[in-house]
Amino acid sequence: MTVDQLGLLASAIAGRTVEVAAVEPGEPPWTDGAIVFVDGEASARDQVRAAAVQACLLAAGSLAPDVLRRIGRRSPTGRRYLGIEAHRALAAQEAVLPLAVRGVIDRAIAARSGSPSASLVLAAGRAAIPEPPEIFGAIRPQQVRPAPITGTGDGEGEHVPRRESEQVLRELEDDEDRDGGSGFDLFNPVGGGGAAGRLLRRLLGSERGRGGGGEPGADTPTHRATTGRRVAHRAALSAATGALPDDPDAGRGRGAVYPEWNVHARRYRAGWCTVGEVEPEGEGREPLVPPDTQALRRPLARLGLELERRRRQPDGDDIDIDAVVEARVELAAGSAPDEAVYIDTVRGRRDLSVLVLLDVSGSAGEPSPTGARVHEHQRAAAAALTLALHDLGDRVALYGFRSLGRQAVQVLPVKRFGDRLDARALGRLAGLEPAAYTRLGAAIRHGASVLEAEGGTPRRLLVVLSDGFAYDHGYGGAYGEADARRALSEARRRGTACLCLSIAAGTDIRALRRVFGTAAHAALPHAGALPVTVGPLFRSALRRAEAQRRLSQPRERARARLRIEGSTR
Repeated sequence: MTVDQLGLLASAIAGRTVEVAAVEPGEPPWTDGAIVFVDGEASARDQVRAAAVQACLLAAGSLAPDVLRRIGRRSPTGRRYLGIEAHRALAAQEAVLPLAVRGVIDRAIAARSGSPSASLVLAAGRAAIPEPPEIFGAIRPQQVRPAPITGTGDGEGEHVPRRESEQVLRELEDDEDRDGGSGFDLFNPVGGGGAAGRLLRRLLGSERGRGGGGEPGADTPTHRATTGRRVAHRAALSAATGALPDDPDAGRGRGAVYPEWNVHARRYRAGWCTVGEVEPEGEGREPLVPPDTQALRRPLARLGLELERRRRQPDGDDIDIDAVVEARVELAAGSAPDEAVYIDTVRGRRDLSVLVLLDVSGSAGEPSPTGARVHEHQRAAAAALTLALHDLGDRVALYGFRSLGRQAVQVLPVKRFGDRLDARALGRLAGLEPAAYTRLGAAIRHGASVLEAEGGTPRRLLVVLSDGFAYDHGYGGAYGEADARRALSEARRRGTACLCLSIAAGTDIRALRRVFGTAAHAALPHAGALPVTVGPLFRSALRRAEAQRRLSQPRERARARLRIEGSTR
């Protein structure tokens, strides 16, 4: 492995795009915030360790401008700070570190500090701090650049985070995000900050972020488009004028009841949201023209295949005793024996169920960078995914969703698991029009519940197609983002894979990360980009769910054992 190939590892650990380059022989490793410099003549093991240490310092906020200003040019304080803060940063990022790096963590030193500020206080004191190892390198405060801000380049539409909102997200993150350190998803190759994510951001051309004055909430816009128009206000107009049921109380107070995560109080609001399934009104509409799914079927063909043991194979990993006995009998009888005497393990039977959840709220009616509405791009993607998965033999369902307050979250079944995918289903999909708001967490909880109850396969995947802006009455900003993240985390803990796609919405990737958290996610410029990215994204989501199932099995067995022991006493 060459030095420049370590960039992917450093970016994965840092949670942002980082390059790795070589320094002159004899110089210590260091970073300027965008490039990690390591000794090009060191061993591969030491290069990996040095790059990981500097990336951890970036991920843990150890090189924040306010901290570096306090260190200044005082070399002794910087060395002492590095001697304790590097161990703390490595321990915080341990979940995403290679095994070779975890061995350098001194947990006793790491436990002495809980933040960069605490490490700086210790470094400025007189307590004994061991000299850091050579692979920890050095900190050069004057040469560290601030973290990059993604924007459109013209200053409009760039996300300028409010300090209060960022503080809430840092301090009140859900359990899974805290366990993940930087929030970087090791299983998400596209939605993170790597080269692929950077390429997709360039393709988008324009991005959206949350802006506007005042605290985010029910009466405040949660984001602006690149033109500066208030999208949340336009969504409110869409709620009044869009294609909604004639009965304004349709779905209100009837249906499934779900909790909602209150990030400010750090607890659930039990029975807070009511989700009702409302039949789409486009039953008689001209159906969508079925898209060509051949390019999309190819990357999906090998997904969702269950391992099965096949006997009488010409090659394999075990001997088929019955076939061997028959071959010996044929040979003794003077006949030519069959050489297919092995048992092979192959993936042959589909065992995947997928529920596609399509955002049909008012914000989806905005124009995309291509001129067409975001809704049309996302609807085309939903149709292509549903048809491709259906043609491959997977169990698939398609639902739309929108909301009019917490007691009227509407889920529109276009195709249930037991329905046929025919012209009527495509007509219902064509009839969906953007309207109302986006109570994203409740829709995700209902979609995951339907998938778990009706999917009928060991492997389950929830695909959310949305611009990523969670907004409703009393549901917006940090509150809505945290609830959506929590809903995805709940589904994944139960073994349901989750994939979130924003199609042609021009959404700032940081806004998507705040809403979708560590679930696999990506922003695509148009539905035509699906065949290129859908394979890695599906594999990422399914691998994460498989790992979660393996982790949860010992816990479930322990709980069952405790229940049995309690019942026998």
